[in-house]
Amino acid sequence: MSTADSVVLLTGAASGIGAATARAFADDGWTVYATDIDSEFPADIRERCRCLELDVTDDEQIQAVVDRIIAETGRLNCLVNNAGYGVAGPVEDVSSDDVREQFDVLVHGPHRLAQAALPEMREHGGRIITLSSVLGHTASPGLGAYSAGKAAVESLTDALRIEVAGADDIHVSLVEPAWVDTGFADSALENLGDEARTPTYDRTYDALETGWVLTGGPLATTPEAVAETVLSAATDAPPKARYPVGAFATFVRWTHWLPARLQDPIHRGFGRASAFLGRWL
Repeated sequence: MSTADSVVLLTGAASGIGAATARAFADDGWTVYATDIDSEFPADIRERCRCLELDVTDDEQIQAVVDRIIAETGRLNCLVNNAGYGVAGPVEDVSSDDVREQFDVLVHGPHRLAQAALPEMREHGGRIITLSSVLGHTASPGLGAYSAGKAAVESLTDALRIEVAGADDIHVSLVEPAWVDTGFADSALENLGDEARTPTYDRTYDALETGWVLTGGPLATTPEAVAETVLSAATDAPPKARYPVGAFATFVRWTHWLPARLQDPIHRGFGRASAFLGRWL
């Protein structure tokens, strides 16, 4: 896909993976519309991109942003669904309201944006890229709600890819990192409640707070590595359906094919071992 005069709409672009991805597209010559619910963008993003406020749970705001992009540039070549956050905690303990709000961002947000972008993309072709996670295939104790959201957006994206394949020259891809060195873990820990913790899950909480279940520890990749993968999904001819980020993400993704009697001890053991190591490293 040629990047000359190409336009990308990117959500969650004020920090982390989103900011790195905005820089990668700008370096490649794209016109970048960087959006976030938080309007405080890094200085270099403000200088190099067109920064807009966007809440992906707001239908009217989404349509207004897409309409503005079309009015200003005449096209929308690529949509990157990156906005998201994690609700952490055992399934029994997490609030259903918190899970519902997370789903509204992780699942309904990309759905709304695809609906807004597709009519324009039929005119010129285009790509829709959604940031998912290997946890959409292989759930982790303490991250069941987040894994469920990513599993849902994986299925939604798979269906969309099949539905739009053909004459309209629209392509749909998933980018699937494992852990990434961003503020994701800090945000999830801030919202991890101290009240109403079921004692049965003490080890799960320990793995979240002390271990590598949220951070990935030394296994985490960089936002820049994810950004380069997103750019590949936007420019490869033809693009792949899925882009795992790094060898470890590929490994975690394929453990999904193991029987549960093998998968379950691996996940429990990782949390306990990383909590132990986290106290000493």
